[in-house]
Amino acid sequence: MSSYEYLLSDISTIKGIGTKIGKLFRKKNINTIFDLLWNLPRDFVDRSNVYPINELQVGKIQTVTVVVKKYNFPRIRNLPNKVMCEDVTGKLDCIFFNSYEGYIKKILPLNAKVTISGKIGYYNKKYQITNPTHLSEDPNSVKKIDKSYSLTEGLNNKLYNKIIQEVLKNIPNLDEWLDKETLKKFDNISWKKAVLELHNPNNINKKGNFLERLIFDEILSTFLINSKIRKTIKKFKKEKKIFDNDFSNNIQKRLNYELTNDQTNALNEINKDLKSEEKMFRLLQGDVGSGKTIVALISCLNVVNSGYQVAFMAPTEILAYQHYKLAQSLIKDKMKIGFLTSKTDYSERKKIINDLETSKLDILFGTHSVFQEKINYKKLGLVVIDEQHKFGVKQRKKLSDKGGKNCDVLVMSATPIPRTMIMTVFGDMDVTIIKQKPKNRKPVKTYSKVDTKLNEIIDFTKNQIKKGNQIFWVCPLIEESKKVDHQSAVQRYKGLQKIFKDRAGLLHGSLDKVDKDKILNKFLNRKIDILISTTVIEVGIDFPNANVIIIENSNKFGLSQLHQLRGRVGRGDKESFCILMFKKNLSKNARKRINILKENNDGFKISEEDMKLRGYGDLLGFKQSGIQSFRLADPVLNEDLFLLAEKEVKKIEKDNIDLDKFKSLLKLYDRADILNDIV
Repeated sequence: MSSYEYLLSDISTIKGIGTKIGKLFRKKNINTIFDLLWNLPRDFVDRSNVYPINELQVGKIQTVTVVVKKYNFPRIRNLPNKVMCEDVTGKLDCIFFNSYEGYIKKILPLNAKVTISGKIGYYNKKYQITNPTHLSEDPNSVKKIDKSYSLTEGLNNKLYNKIIQEVLKNIPNLDEWLDKETLKKFDNISWKKAVLELHNPNNINKKGNFLERLIFDEILSTFLINSKIRKTIKKFKKEKKIFDNDFSNNIQKRLNYELTNDQTNALNEINKDLKSEEKMFRLLQGDVGSGKTIVALISCLNVVNSGYQVAFMAPTEILAYQHYKLAQSLIKDKMKIGFLTSKTDYSERKKIINDLETSKLDILFGTHSVFQEKINYKKLGLVVIDEQHKFGVKQRKKLSDKGGKNCDVLVMSATPIPRTMIMTVFGDMDVTIIKQKPKNRKPVKTYSKVDTKLNEIIDFTKNQIKKGNQIFWVCPLIEESKKVDHQSAVQRYKGLQKIFKDRAGLLHGSLDKVDKDKILNKFLNRKIDILISTTVIEVGIDFPNANVIIIENSNKFGLSQLHQLRGRVGRGDKESFCILMFKKNLSKNARKRINILKENNDGFKISEEDMKLRGYGDLLGFKQSGIQSFRLADPVLNEDLFLLAEKEVKKIEKDNIDLDKFKSLLKLYDRADILNDIV
């Protein structure tokens, strides 16, 4: 058995873990010895300092040496047993529930000098410790550093610690995968020593290089895989897509604005990839309103002009349909395009499938339906995935394979992602960023209002409508909820309808496509002035005449989501407003989020702040996506280690170092299977 294979062994091989205990571990998704090691201690308690009684701090776990002076064993049932102790500075009681007299006398002999440890309480002008956890006549035998783990019901820390210590005895010495220069940055600490220190630290107050070493290893494993995938992708040779710029230029002339420099550069980078023999895997990232969609659509039209088909996938029907309509307006009748979702009727679906197989259909817009098993493309040359940041490496590869070796992949994201996240999530891809906003776009003015001032907001809304403007009014829920005190979209619509009559409309995800289209068309054609909606408008919908968005219970949203919602306005040349409504008595964290948004229109800065407040997993929805997140690393807190890992991988690529050197690392951090699936 190779050294790393022991670490990947099933937990059933560990002494003390039978079938019953094994089931409890598996409930916590602990299946291997490595999983066990990476279930990190929840808390450490330092018992190394011994305090006199008069210096004890209530609420803290502390250690004290006392003399046992007197017992109090009440004969009344359910009353606790008490042992009165003292030192030269004061008195302290040890309180015991459900403990027998004989046991107490054994562990705390009368007149004995005993060192005890536990959580300090204070009652009747006297310090006390209830059910002290550590007692010994030898102060040196009291466990100096104690740790606890987050466990499922049926497991206790005593058993868990015993099993951990058994595993730690058998941890193998792995061949070092870091070079001498990099290892020196972590005080030459080995992987084994780092793991031992992680579970049995000598000093919990000292930040050890052991943790940084392990965090770096985890980041490095991810970056190595991304590097390998990039190399593999570059090996794929495809037919060059041949097209001239005349078609693209004619399309741009139909726009009522000029592309920004960032848009032009992005288009040039994509065109270069399309015309190359190397397969394109590119992320097109930009802030809300930066114009990614038009860049992607022009790229699609160039691909069709070169004789290939395009599949354009969006996360929602509303967004997919808007892309479809925009494409219709640009290409007129020069190309055949279709729209497909799960709700498309049978006859239309059948026709679309046939047209794709016979090349009668050039571009297919839709949701995930565009990649159903029954959907086959005659000559797929480009896959565009909009707002699908939840798609991992495997999913992107699967979509690309639908078109064979000649299919390029373009992924779009309107969620500005900090660089550390791009390196992690999209490390297998080339990245193009659009930061510039169109020249006619003005920053959205953002204000906050307590919901008791609803009348003021309604008056403001009336004035905006008088000026010929339109309003988005966003609510978190569709229906009223007794459990959650949020304003529902339906209830708010009923209230506003009484004021604005038939000039108010309601939009939410539960409506069928026909009803959604009716409402959106009414709003687009200015037959209604206020669109009361859930967050279905978060991405993609573009109504230039809408210049006000009101968001209820704004404190319940994440920063990035609020920024996305705010991006639905300010798309024309009018002065635009975002009003964040909230309830009284905001938490400090919620108030901070609202203030950040009021002070900032930069989506990248907002995204970084969001990651600091909520964590990177919540930011992009990774917890629901199936993307493997880090167990130790944090893209915000460990940015320096991410940059170091990036530098290290570039050096490995330059020196053409074989990945066999990192075999143990990739196996342990569960990256090898990903690599096998890709290549």
